[in-house]
Amino acid sequence: MTTLITGGTGFLGYYLAKALSKRGEDVIALDVAPLKKYQKISDSDNIKVIKGDLSSWSEVVDVISRHDVEYIFHTGALLSQTAEEKHIAAFNINAVGTFNLLEATRIFNIKKFIFLSTLATYGRDFGDIIVHESPQRPVSMYGVTKAFGERLGEYYSTRFGIDYRGVRFPSVIGPGRGGGGLSSYTSLIIQEPALGRAYKLYVNKDTRCAFIYVKDAIRCLIQLFDADKSKIKSLTYMIGGMSPTAEEIIELIKRFIPDAKIEFEPDAVKDKILRTWPDKFDETRAKTEWGWKSEYGLEKTVEDFIKEVKSNKEMYK
Repeated sequence: MTTLITGGTGFLGYYLAKALSKRGEDVIALDVAPLKKYQKISDSDNIKVIKGDLSSWSEVVDVISRHDVEYIFHTGALLSQTAEEKHIAAFNINAVGTFNLLEATRIFNIKKFIFLSTLATYGRDFGDIIVHESPQRPVSMYGVTKAFGERLGEYYSTRFGIDYRGVRFPSVIGPGRGGGGLSSYTSLIIQEPALGRAYKLYVNKDTRCAFIYVKDAIRCLIQLFDADKSKIKSLTYMIGGMSPTAEEIIELIKRFIPDAKIEFEPDAVKDKILRTWPDKFDETRAKTEWGWKSEYGLEKTVEDFIKEVKSNKEMYK
């Protein structure tokens, strides 16, 4: 079977492509960007990288028809900071691109469509804990287009019967995450000490930011994909991850890297924005409907992240 991954050379898309390849699947990694230097794909991986623009209907149709695509993992999008800077491009890629893919799913009878959404769809109007029924009032172009994608996917499911499944992730951290966006400190705070570098935090000690480790995120997407269709009742699911304070992360880092040099140099504006983000989420529907359960708690995440960075230092040259 052939699986199309949009955003296939991105941080999450690349990890997903490698994981699906290990399962013996033929993968098309569709992206406007080429592979990065550290991203290695061999002939045995059965991964083909194709340059393509999601906002172009003809390009979407071409790649799906030429490669007999049966399944789609839609991870491609302009992310938060870039989407704010280039809001028109974000609309075309995130909103029009999602429509193009869903319409192609209908026309070509794609068997499953997995959509990667975000907790940014909730905006800032929420209570102590976000539940499935909490209102989504996004305040960013990224959040707005992702909320649109969810509603459109659910519409195509009920109107045309396509097998749509979506997850709302918090920030995904792990080796190769990079430094873009306000949540990037949750990766860099681990990555930089693992490389023997000092790191200055732009948040306060008690600031929280929800995240999930990339290995858990990939396992979650595949588990959702594998779940029996009869169990997918909510269509789009919330995955909360964990929300430790910056100080709690540092305490664990120093357990594995005692001489880690991490300093606090808070940026009042950035810290204030981060404090408006939700950090408590109810994952009940994902757990009860298709058995989701995280394997990577904070300690295991920090330990594995450090191990991966030290084993793959060429990624950061």
